[in-house]
Amino acid sequence: MEIRGAGRIARAAVSALGAHSAAFPSDDLAEYRNEMARAAALLIDTRPTAVSLPNAVHKVMRSLSGEFPSVSSAQEQFFRACQSFMHASEEAVRRIGEVGARHIRDGDVVLTHCNSEAALACLLQARKSGVSFSAIATEVRPGNQGYLTIRVLNDAGIPTRFIVDSAVRYFMKEVDTVIVGADAVSVNGAVVNKIGTSQIALSAHEARTRFLVAAETYKFAPRTIIGEFIEIEERDGTELLPAPVAKTLPHVTARNPVFDVTPPEYVDLIVTEEGAIPPQMAYIIIRDYLGWEIGDFQVPAGRRA
Repeated sequence: MEIRGAGRIARAAVSALGAHSAAFPSDDLAEYRNEMARAAALLIDTRPTAVSLPNAVHKVMRSLSGEFPSVSSAQEQFFRACQSFMHASEEAVRRIGEVGARHIRDGDVVLTHCNSEAALACLLQARKSGVSFSAIATEVRPGNQGYLTIRVLNDAGIPTRFIVDSAVRYFMKEVDTVIVGADAVSVNGAVVNKIGTSQIALSAHEARTRFLVAAETYKFAPRTIIGEFIEIEERDGTELLPAPVAKTLPHVTARNPVFDVTPPEYVDLIVTEEGAIPPQMAYIIIRDYLGWEIGDFQVPAGRRA
């Protein structure tokens, strides 16, 4: 949790892989490939819900699938792949900001939840473009990521109201647009994001308020094509109930899921660097922009899943 935000997690993983590759001491190509595969698997296991992580790792690791005359040539190719991903990731956030800003109008009240780099890019770009609007930001318990969000909004000069998570429905009647980020998007357009997002989407749906999701294409979850569910990470209950207090409450268990799932019917648009799409087009992103096909997930004969 030292690194927050799916995009930042992806870039940190790619940066770590690049450093690990550069530090590999042997001239044995097979050993190099095995070590990089081991490191990639280790990184993927650290955050099970943020699909940006395995997508980013998959993208750069594909650069090692060809033939190389030496370890150094493979390392050079891998370095270029990592640099390319880092640039594309940062460019994606900028592009999402441009696309998302078009959906914010003068006089709008925009509600955002958690601390999404992509969602904030939409608000910041709208402000830069001269749109006059205000924001509502949630506290985001238990991690309090909302404090990071209001600092960004304040520094940009955007008038902002700060509310507790449970006040969202109370204020929804004043909201014109909700813009949130995503940790993962499934093939049917369902969105996995910070806990509380689905309740906000439900309130927005009830109030007929536009609900937009800002997500880079590498946050779309390829393995949902074959029916796999996205694992919802659950953190230690001591974040809610400190251990000294918990000891005095032997019959109480604290549950602390970090994410929830928003159904696609509550999402109006998903704003990506390739444009704004309805959730029903999620498969096109997975196929055409991430390069995954159903056949990529078939288990070869003689191997177990």
